[in-house]
Amino acid sequence: MIEPLTPNTQAILLLTAPLIAGRGETSRDLLSLGDYNRLARILREKQKQPADLIGADAEELIDLCAQPFGRARLDTLLGRGFLLSQAVERWNARAIWVISRADSRYPKRLKALLKEDAPPLLYGCGDIALLEKGGLAVVGSRHVDEELISFTETVGRLSAEAHRPIVSGGAKGIDRAAMHGALMAGGDVAGVMADSLERVALARGNREPLMEGRLVLISPYDPAAGFNVGHAMQRNKLIYALADAALVVTSDFEKGGTWAGAIEQLDRLHFVPVFVRNGANAGKGNAALLHRGGMPWPNPQSGNDLGMALVTAAEAVATEPVQDTLPLMLAEEPVSYEAAPEATPTKAAEKEPEPAVTGEKALPETVLLNTVREILRRELIEARTEEEVATLLGVTKAQAKAWLGLLVKEEVVEKVKKSKPAGFRTVTKGDRLI
Repeated sequence: MIEPLTPNTQAILLLTAPLIAGRGETSRDLLSLGDYNRLARILREKQKQPADLIGADAEELIDLCAQPFGRARLDTLLGRGFLLSQAVERWNARAIWVISRADSRYPKRLKALLKEDAPPLLYGCGDIALLEKGGLAVVGSRHVDEELISFTETVGRLSAEAHRPIVSGGAKGIDRAAMHGALMAGGDVAGVMADSLERVALARGNREPLMEGRLVLISPYDPAAGFNVGHAMQRNKLIYALADAALVVTSDFEKGGTWAGAIEQLDRLHFVPVFVRNGANAGKGNAALLHRGGMPWPNPQSGNDLGMALVTAAEAVATEPVQDTLPLMLAEEPVSYEAAPEATPTKAAEKEPEPAVTGEKALPETVLLNTVREILRRELIEARTEEEVATLLGVTKAQAKAWLGLLVKEEVVEKVKKSKPAGFRTVTKGDRLI
């Protein structure tokens, strides 16, 4: 059963969404992301929420908010109640739910990482809880051969064995291969659609995993929207933000959505570790991404190998020193972007976690705590018990308890007493977004 729209979500739909019957509206009539963020700041300053704009005493508040946008524009948008009711009826008939940034069910990962770039609305079909489970983001080109399809389906299967969801974009080629491999192996999948959510949600092949709670499909765009290059580019950051690590299977060189999304992560956003498939046949684009900071894919042979590789990558990223940007220097010879040599497959499971020891070889306490802080900030989006944290870090329960105590005092993590047993999760200021 689809839960009713919250009053906040109703107001945000009226302000920002084209609605089904309102396709004739020009885009300038609706509030853009920047416009909505400006309005949300005004509401926060006045300790109000979007729902207050459609309440019984809304007139004075609309006057206070109207200066940047014009009273007539806000009145027109907020007066589209009939169109909204038609849209909701259509979405309900297709089992499509809608949540807004002001809702408690909105993915905490998106709020924490994207902040005001988080979409005001998310349309979806399937179990929304899957959006909080993290996993491996798999991205790549649409036009690939059968060998790469087989490789990617294997990655999806191993991810299912590791109990790590696949997060991908639902496009033909690499995206669908990763999702298909995971679903065929009984795994969980989150698909972030740039277009056609309504059509994909109704596709016969998706019915069973949707009903079983193993697949969730979401989009920040109208469920009936067609393909748009800009939308495809913008949704890339959502794919990375919902995952714990990413794998670029294949990318064009300096063009296309896969390249743009990976470069954005490697150069600016740094949401997650980014693996890149390497080897003689990886191609110029993949070789360039490795040169820009991508990590060679370790070619795990089992689900356990894959799970350990993701944990090891998160630890490595957390311990990287932050460096100032250095000026580029002219090289005597141009950098070659020929495919990098194949990395020797390693079994990350064989690598024992390094204990928190004291003595000559121990990391300085502040460096060690900094590392732990970054790992837990990333991993505790969902609450975990002391035992689970100890296992994650490869230390004793007593050591994990000591670190958690320090991070609670720093307000980096918080103790959640409602969960049974009590656990710890990341404190995110993003939850205040509306």
